[in-house]
Amino acid sequence: MQADFIIIGSGSAGAALAYRLSESGKYSVLVIEAGGSDISPFIQMPAALSYPMNMARYDWGFKTRPEPHLGGRVLATPRGKVIGGSSSINGMVFVRGNAKDFNHWEAEGAVGWGYKGVLPYFKRMENWHGGTSEWRGTSGPLHITRGPRDNPLHQAFVQAGQQAGFPYNEDYNGASQEGFGPMDMTVWKGRRWSTANAYLKPALKRKNCGILRGFARKIIIEEGRATGVEVLRKGHVEVVRANREVILSASSINSPKILMLSGIGSGFHLAEHGIEAIADRPGVGQNLQDHLELYIQQESLQPITLFKHWNLFSKGMIGARWLFGKSGLGTSNQFESAAFLRSPHARYPDIQYHFIPIAVRYDGKAAAEGHGYQAHVGPMRSGSRGEVTLASADPAVPPLIRFNYMSQAQDWADFRHCIRLTRKIFAQEAFKPYAGKEIQPGAALQSDSELDGFIRDHAESAFHPCGTACMGAADDLAAVVDPRCRVIGVERLRVVDSSIFPRIPNGNLNAPSIMVGEKAADLILEDV
Repeated sequence: MQADFIIIGSGSAGAALAYRLSESGKYSVLVIEAGGSDISPFIQMPAALSYPMNMARYDWGFKTRPEPHLGGRVLATPRGKVIGGSSSINGMVFVRGNAKDFNHWEAEGAVGWGYKGVLPYFKRMENWHGGTSEWRGTSGPLHITRGPRDNPLHQAFVQAGQQAGFPYNEDYNGASQEGFGPMDMTVWKGRRWSTANAYLKPALKRKNCGILRGFARKIIIEEGRATGVEVLRKGHVEVVRANREVILSASSINSPKILMLSGIGSGFHLAEHGIEAIADRPGVGQNLQDHLELYIQQESLQPITLFKHWNLFSKGMIGARWLFGKSGLGTSNQFESAAFLRSPHARYPDIQYHFIPIAVRYDGKAAAEGHGYQAHVGPMRSGSRGEVTLASADPAVPPLIRFNYMSQAQDWADFRHCIRLTRKIFAQEAFKPYAGKEIQPGAALQSDSELDGFIRDHAESAFHPCGTACMGAADDLAAVVDPRCRVIGVERLRVVDSSIFPRIPNGNLNAPSIMVGEKAADLILEDV
């Protein structure tokens, strides 16, 4: 019940930390994880991605408070409650982010986290199977592949982008992010290549790395330093002791919650719940960010979409082919083509596209009106900010989450631009053999006010929450951790996950979260 390093959470950053901190054999590492096994085919089969994020067994089940600018809608906020964390329930899309995102982090006070400082870790973590490139790594634990892109609609999307005046980009994770091209995925030999498979399971084979199944209630802080973690396990509260450090990698929702329950946060907010403030850090739980997206759907005149597999028999056949041969449609997340584009006012890409040859919601609910295709599109750098706060001093009670989506006028202008831009792309010659009527928003919606109504009713989270324990200079009152991921005001305690992002990167968050774990591991080993 003790180790040199205690890591709370086995997700994208936590698993990478466990792997690197235990690598030399000098230090003992114990990972605390509230979730269970990831052995299910619903997790391991890439095409089944919509299932685990909607299963209470694998998801914390968080929901937002009513969002005031989205008509009071309550949105789901899935976070992985399973070995591998959210990397075991996500869409397996691999995007590093734009180089300028990380340069912005550094400019905001996260010294050492500019693109030059993080690129070596992106390269170290990946085993990219797309050929040789000075920008990509080929010997890391995380396998990166691409789907077959054999549905003609994938090629139509990329061609349409070029016809609309945008460049082709063979590798958005390489020298430049901008343009249309193939999409990278964390899939290897037909399986989801989560951080559980890439990092945690290999680490657990070492004698100095272990896992404890339990619910972390709070961090034990004595005389200003973290000494252990209070864990609920098999109905009993126990304390696990850290000989060197406690590292919080529990997600941008659970990490700030645990900090606040441990007495780290806004003194005023903690007092509301009868919690003594050990470190008055008003930034804890603030700066919450996410990506919103819309599903722009078009009818397909040709029956070539994945809708032909939208029946129990076909799904059963796909599942059987995957189960017994790790082959067929089950081996892809189906997000095989992508684009990163610039708005007229942007210096670098601020719009992301995922293209998929079926008209269906991300959560797997009803395919729309038969054969169709869709683009997931949304702006990447919203100015809206939300918060995670305590609902109770009882660790069993979920926190209160409000993203405050669409609170800036620019958000609405950016989304209207996304809709009109997507219509322009779908109207290009490459889509002419396939394009039927517009399913949604629907051709009748044209004015700003009509599009705003559609956005209000249909914008969905891309499930990229971050920023709630912001990294910055030690004298920045809004910062929670310094550039070495140390919690300001408490010794031997760090936060290492997407909570520390000063601003949301341009793309999906799994890759930068893993990078944070990789880089933080080196910082920690330098400091011990």
